Amino acid sequence: MKVLHIDSSILGDNSASRVLSRAIVARLQAEHPGAEVQYVDLAAAALPHMSGRSLAQLDAQESARNAQVLSDFLAADAIVIGAPMYNFSIPTQLKAWIDRVVVAGKTFRYSAAGPEGLVKGKRVIVALSRGSVYGPGSPAEFAESYLKHVFEFIGVSNVELVRAEGLSVSPEQRERSMRAALAAIRTPIAVAA
Repeated sequence: MKVLHIDSSILGDNSASRVLSRAIVARLQAEHPGAEVQYVDLAAAALPHMSGRSLAQLDAQESARNAQVLSDFLAADAIVIGAPMYNFSIPTQLKAWIDRVVVAGKTFRYSAAGPEGLVKGKRVIVALSRGSVYGPGSPAEFAESYLKHVFEFIGVSNVELVRAEGLSVSPEQRERSMRAALAAIRTPIAVAA
């Protein structure tokens, strides 16, 4: 099994999403001892934002990097993403990565029946952290809903979320939320063959 581990928090060692994503990967490795893990830190090695030059593939080095990002994604069986919520959405670093993964003709296509996802048999597990608490259907939450939509759009039907929220409410709330999220991660995670 190949695991692609993506972190996008800019907070380094102070990042809750990084703690959670590491715990998810550790759980997968415990359950699949031969798992191969590729780690990508989008804050340390940020991708440039998409531009007209990117789309036109005018820079050979950037085009090669974009192709590698897509290749790494397609080669993985499980993708673990550490995704903090910044200003109601995902970090720009993660958005830049998604822009390299959601590619017409590679991960989705348009047909007479509408868009069709081409990515099958993958599992995406998102470690989501946020400072406040957002209930189901909250009009102010655009990280979780966006990530679920993006991956389902490209055909990933197995998208799971581990949430730690209310992290900025109080130190006690942060501790409770992180404990609950880590306990949820301890529940067996098995990737289908």
